[in-house]
Amino acid sequence: MNQEQKINSWLRMSVFGSITLGLAPFFPEPHIWGKIRWIMGGAVGMQPLDWFDFLFHGAPWFLMIGLTIYKIVSIYSPRK
Repeated sequence: MNQEQKINSWLRMSVFGSITLGLAPFFPEPHIWGKIRWIMGGAVGMQPLDWFDFLFHGAPWFLMIGLTIYKIVSIYSPRK
């Protein structure tokens, strides 16, 4: 398995994780969205567990964004 196949595999897993873990629970609003709104509002009253929860639900999103940026940069960078 070459590097591009590994990146594609991780990207697929991160998309799946973002849709499932990153958005769970779905109702009344996605959990990560509520945490982002809380942080944007000043994070008043956030406990360490809330920050861990934000990182836990945000990890698939961070991975997906990072891998997407890596793929875009690798596509447009000059080949050696």
